[in-house]
Amino acid sequence: MKTVKDIDIDGKRVFIRCDFNVPKDEFGNITDDRRIRSALQTIRYCIDRDCKIILASHYERPEPGKYEEKYSLKPVAKRLHTLLKIKNELYMANDVVGPDAKEKAAKLEAGDVLMLENLRYEAGETSNDEAFAKELASFADVYINDAFGACHRKHASIYAIAKQFDRDHKAAGFLMAKEVNFFSKVLEEPIRPFVAVVGGSKVSGKLQALTNLLNKVDKVIIGGGMAFTFLKAQGYEIGKSLVEDDLIDEARDIMEKAHSLGVKFYLPVDFVVAPEFSENTAVKYLPSQEIPHDWMGLDTGPASSRLFREVLNDAQTIIWNGPMGVYEMDKFSKGSIMMSHHIAETHATTIVGGGDTADVAQRAGDVDEMTFVSTGGGASLKLIEGIKLPGLEALEK
Repeated sequence: MKTVKDIDIDGKRVFIRCDFNVPKDEFGNITDDRRIRSALQTIRYCIDRDCKIILASHYERPEPGKYEEKYSLKPVAKRLHTLLKIKNELYMANDVVGPDAKEKAAKLEAGDVLMLENLRYEAGETSNDEAFAKELASFADVYINDAFGACHRKHASIYAIAKQFDRDHKAAGFLMAKEVNFFSKVLEEPIRPFVAVVGGSKVSGKLQALTNLLNKVDKVIIGGGMAFTFLKAQGYEIGKSLVEDDLIDEARDIMEKAHSLGVKFYLPVDFVVAPEFSENTAVKYLPSQEIPHDWMGLDTGPASSRLFREVLNDAQTIIWNGPMGVYEMDKFSKGSIMMSHHIAETHATTIVGGGDTADVAQRAGDVDEMTFVSTGGGASLKLIEGIKLPGLEALEK
């Protein structure tokens, strides 16, 4: 995979696809700018080479064709300008491929940066529309994809646009290269013991990744809502807890496969249970065999945390994807926070797979202790599954 270093960009117009889909609070303030900071290296590299830079990103899921202030990238442009510490102005277009964007792009001088509005304001983005991709491509001589977090999507600014540039005029940005190299290196040559910690609410989204990981790891820890599908497959009463009944056979197959491969497979031994999911509900700490039929498990309990710490003790490589409970509510966040602390305390190479998992590590204050925090949850899962990401495929063609 070519990176921005391997191609000639000096003085050229460069289109960089970034992933600025950052969390904001109810007042529209950015609460975590890690994805913006991750893009700085590539942008600065282009500024230093007197490029005219056009940045593009999506933000959440607005209705195409309908401009809503809450989906605008203006706050991101403001934060980026502060972080870049550049003398030049950072221009913000009021549209994506409309007259304002084109006019501002035409006026760019060497070292100037222009950010386009939210790509998803245009219907052509999510439908991977060829004509929309051509319009985006007309802004630049060189295309750089640095949006690892969106690379698993076949969207116009990721996939169709890359066809408009030949191999000498398209490449991966530094963040993209770092993410891909890190994941592939760890998955191909891990230092053992290699432990996978997999959580989150559903087995369905992680089935393929789990199956693939069994061939590579020495131990698997399962947490989050998906644990109940495995517990039900073992015949336990799980009450009103989240379960995917249609995947019970698959869960059984995964446990049997782990057993036949000699991979140690750990499930929670206790839970924080409640009659309903709310902040002021009563809670109990119960062993996993004792969940009342009208209660639900919402977090792993203290005994599970101690067990998991023992399991992680001798790990040399840990890959973590998915929280251990409904961490967004303080009452049910302890299991996820403790897991973050346990992983951070090991001497292992630790990889946190983006999205919610990165959010947990952030809340726990452990981000700096982790070896690598990915910026893409969905994309990192697809890499673990061994699936070719559309964004990478398009760069190689």
